[in-house]
Amino acid sequence: MGTLSRSASLTAAVAVTRVAYSALRARTRGSARWERTNYAGRTVDLCAGPAVAVGAAAGAVVAGAPGVAAAVLAAGACGAYDDVAGDDRRGFAAHLGALKRGEVSSGAVKLFGIGAAGLFAGALMKERPVDKLLAGVVIAGTAHLVNLVDVRPGRGALAVLALAVPGLPRGPLAAAPVGAAAAVVVDDLGESTMLGDAGAHALGAAVGAAIAAGNGRVGLAAHAAGLFAAAAYGDRITELARSPM
Repeated sequence: MGTLSRSASLTAAVAVTRVAYSALRARTRGSARWERTNYAGRTVDLCAGPAVAVGAAAGAVVAGAPGVAAAVLAAGACGAYDDVAGDDRRGFAAHLGALKRGEVSSGAVKLFGIGAAGLFAGALMKERPVDKLLAGVVIAGTAHLVNLVDVRPGRGALAVLALAVPGLPRGPLAAAPVGAAAAVVVDDLGESTMLGDAGAHALGAAVGAAIAAGNGRVGLAAHAAGLFAAAAYGDRITELARSPM
């Protein structure tokens, strides 16, 4: 039963992602709103982001976790807002400083929106309050981590595969981000599209949910501690992700 559920989730994630990606590319071709210039000066589209968000959410639904699907879509929506309305400020301190001045930055929207989505999914996944909180931190923190490394073609998708594939034996939830990321990784590496904040946060939330589902309190606490460290050294992680593969 577990193998069938993983296979179904993986298939759904791949299929929905590819259909959504193809439909978005056909509908938005030539639209400046859906295009960005990447680090090498090439024009790429943003279609992969919404596509992996709906694909990973579909995989989560098939895996029997509609709450996770909702959190993945919420994380993707917060990321999409930053793709459209974001600015150059980076780091929690900069966005919290803006809030103190009465300015709601796109980063603050992501911080609180994805945090709330993670806590919502964590509350549905675990029974005890401490475990609910830790699961929420893992989900939101993993979304942030994937976004930190998604600074060159394929980095975010490859990070998702590296983090999620080992979790496949533990349960079907890992199949959702694996399928969605695998569906666009070639296009991402080929510099025809990019995940953007929408895709990176959605996939990261899906991976975080799979990690949360497969761990008890000790494992959750260890992952949460690692994610806090990653957030503290976020600039360093991003610089490493920019290095040639």
